[in-house]
Amino acid sequence: METLLLNPAAVEESAQVPAVVDAVEAAFAAYARGDAQMPAKSYIDLPQYDGDFRSMPAYLEADDWDGAGIKWVNSHPSNPEDHGLPTVMGTMIYSDPETAVPLAIIDGTTLTRKRTGAAAAVATDHLAVADATSLGLVGAGVQARAQLDAIATVRDIETVVVADKDPDAVDAFRAETGDEFEVHGGSIADAVDCDVVSTTTPVRDPIVPREAVGDHTHINAMGADAEGKHELDDAILLDAKLVIDDHAQCTHSGEINVPYAAGTLGDEDIHAELGAVVIGEASGRTDDGITVFDSTGLAIQDVASAHVVYEYAREHGVGESMELVGTDL
Repeated sequence: METLLLNPAAVEESAQVPAVVDAVEAAFAAYARGDAQMPAKSYIDLPQYDGDFRSMPAYLEADDWDGAGIKWVNSHPSNPEDHGLPTVMGTMIYSDPETAVPLAIIDGTTLTRKRTGAAAAVATDHLAVADATSLGLVGAGVQARAQLDAIATVRDIETVVVADKDPDAVDAFRAETGDEFEVHGGSIADAVDCDVVSTTTPVRDPIVPREAVGDHTHINAMGADAEGKHELDDAILLDAKLVIDDHAQCTHSGEINVPYAAGTLGDEDIHAELGAVVIGEASGRTDDGITVFDSTGLAIQDVASAHVVYEYAREHGVGESMELVGTDL
C-alpha cells in the first residue's frame, strides 16, 4: 500500500485555494453537526530547548467523504538564530479512516498557511458585507498573502492596504502581489477602515484601536495563538458581533483570551461558533456594524485541507510514493 510524500512544493501545487476554502467550510459544518471528533490539542513542553510540541488529531465526515489525520507541530523561537531553522514546523499524517492506512505524509507548514487563510475566507463569506472590495492587512508576513489569496475567492477584492512596522515587508508584499490588486502601504488606521481586515501579528498589547475601525468592517483576528496574545482593543470585541472557531481554544489562546480571563468579556458577548453560522443555526451578517472572527486554528481544518491536497496529488501525479505499510500479516 502506497503512501504519498508531499513536500512544500507539492502542497503548494495541490492546495488549490477555492477547493481548500470549500473543504474548510465543510469541516466547520461537520463540527457543528456533530460529525467530527477533535480531541483537545496536547502539548509537550521542552523549556530546556526553548520550545514545545503540539499534537492535533481529528476525524470528520463531510457530505461525500470522510478523513482522519494528525498534525505534529512545534514552536521553537530560538531556531532561526541558533540553528538556521524555522520557528514553527509541522508534519501532517492523513489517513484512511476505514483501514488506518496513512495515505499521505504532508508538509504541515504549508498546509497550515493555506488552511488558515481558508478559515478567514469562510468567516468573511458569512460575516462581511456582500459588496466588500477593500481588504486591510495588519502584518505583512507570510500569512498576509494567504489571507489575500483566500479572501479574494469569496469577495471581489480590488484594493489592499497593508500595515506593517517594517516598510521593507510592505514593499516585498507589494512586489510579490504584482498587478493583480491595487496594493498600498498605510497605517493600521488605514488598514482597519477597509471592508474586510485580517490581523496576523503576534502582539500582546492591542494595536488596533476601536475608533479606527470602519462602521461595517469585518475583522479576521488571526494572530493570537497563545495565552496572552491580543491584537484588538477590548472595545472592538464588545461592540462587535463576535464569532469564534472553538470555545475552549479561543478562551484559552485566541484573541478573546485576555479579556475573557479578566472578566471584561464573557460568554454572553460571544455570538456563536463559526460552524453554527455556516449551518444556519446562528446568523451571519444581518445589518451594518462590526463583525469579528476569532481564529485559533482547528485540527478539522488540517484534515479537510489534507483531503484536498491528497486527492489533487493522487489525480495529478504530484509527490513521491513509498511503501510505508507492509502487507505481511
